[in-house]
Amino acid sequence: MSTTPPPTPPESEETLATRSALARYSGIAVQMFAIIGLSAWAGVWLDGHFHTQTPWYTVGLTLAGVTLAMVQVIRSASQP
Repeated sequence: MSTTPPPTPPESEETLATRSALARYSGIAVQMFAIIGLSAWAGVWLDGHFHTQTPWYTVGLTLAGVTLAMVQVIRSASQP
């Protein structure tokens, strides 16, 4: 004896808009994490490669990554 589940009601526009916004802003967060993480990793690698006494590559590239990530967030947030 097989029972089929009842049909699900269609989702409201409010629910769809909420899910869309959640997906959009989650994607922005992942992009920020990737940009900052990759730039920091590149800085650490360069400091190790050139055997620097102070971690200037790490500091500089991390700050550049944060700046680039913020520009990306502002661009993404200002789009309709």
